Amino acid sequence: MFIGDGMGVATLTAARIYDGQQRGKDGASNRLSFETFPHLALSQTYSADGLVTDSAAGASAILTGHRTLNGALGVDDKVRRGDCASVKGASVPTLAEMARKKGLATGVVSTAAITDATPASLYAHTPSRQWQSDADLPPEAVAQGCKDIARQMLDGPKALQLDVMLGGGQAAFTPSEGTGKRLDGRDLTAEWRASGGAYVETGTAMAAVPKGTKRLLGLFAPGNMMRENARRATQTDAPRLTDMTVKAIEILSQSKQGYFLMVEGALIDKAHHLSLAHEALTETVELSKAVAAAVAMTDPKDTLIIVTADHSHGLTINGGMRDTSILGLLPGNDDDPAKAMDGKAIPILMYASGPGAPPVGELRPDLTDVDTADPDLRNFAAVPLYSAAHTGEDVATYATGPGAERVHGLMDHPAVFQVMREALGLPAD
Repeated sequence: MFIGDGMGVATLTAARIYDGQQRGKDGASNRLSFETFPHLALSQTYSADGLVTDSAAGASAILTGHRTLNGALGVDDKVRRGDCASVKGASVPTLAEMARKKGLATGVVSTAAITDATPASLYAHTPSRQWQSDADLPPEAVAQGCKDIARQMLDGPKALQLDVMLGGGQAAFTPSEGTGKRLDGRDLTAEWRASGGAYVETGTAMAAVPKGTKRLLGLFAPGNMMRENARRATQTDAPRLTDMTVKAIEILSQSKQGYFLMVEGALIDKAHHLSLAHEALTETVELSKAVAAAVAMTDPKDTLIIVTADHSHGLTINGGMRDTSILGLLPGNDDDPAKAMDGKAIPILMYASGPGAPPVGELRPDLTDVDTADPDLRNFAAVPLYSAAHTGEDVATYATGPGAERVHGLMDHPAVFQVMREALGLPAD
């Protein structure tokens, strides 16, 4: 299962064009790796309480089959937001927990903190996605005996624990006396090692993990991992999404009972929230590469691969000629860019909302002489927000392998869960 966080249809279209243009090909006719999958559906993303979902409710619907409130994880709609006591009657099993009970190996890969909403939806049951470490728990939650998300990942029944966990988020697992943020003094990474699991913090160390390793925890950043453009520029010793995907499959595929793996391209969403379209497209292409690697390593006769998004973002494509850079400006009838009614150039990519909007009371800038391909450029947004809002349109779901034929027409996220559950031969909850 691959989730492109915030990977709406406009993002896919723009990323497809960007990928082709970066490789010197026609972008419009290009295809991302998973766009060649034989089965396709549109998926509705709304949550139990919102027309527009957040990542917690969106991923929980995909990975539990139940809609829940925005901000909640691993629970159904009976949960009360921020109320730890309500979890007991609302908790629902995740696909990973169901798979582990049947004896399958399970894993998660993400470019976010491994305690962030989407990866946490595989193992956490909480009324608040914000409770990533004990430092984030409010006093009333502590008094009720609530476990933070990091503790739930490594402190639950061993029979239900994930076998492979690769991503960011070191700080939630290590004590505040060092570089972490835990207040209970526990080093959960040390406890993982003491239980027999391997632990790594760099791409080099991950690559050196010996064959035959059954349990691996890799935490490659204090919080979210570095975006790919920055990783390349700084030559940071952190693995790419593809590297983590390959390592996870190498380990999980040793299981004779089969396995379930969820891979998240988290930084698509993180970039969109900052109005960084170039970065979001780069991260989408990175997800496409990870999918291609998974396809190459697996047999389509016995492996179901699904690619979808938890929600969309307000990116839009204003037009352009086929030889115009997707990162550029709308061309005019001469060598100069086309002009809008305000006499200024028109960006091909822009957002409905976000920090790319001009300061309140100011006019939008003229981009004619601006390097619009700069990864750090905030693309123009119509509504000024500190963080761009998710949007509520349906997202694309692609599938190949056994059971993929059930992905068609208009679906919803809980139905995607059912496709995976049946493919894995798991009982209905």
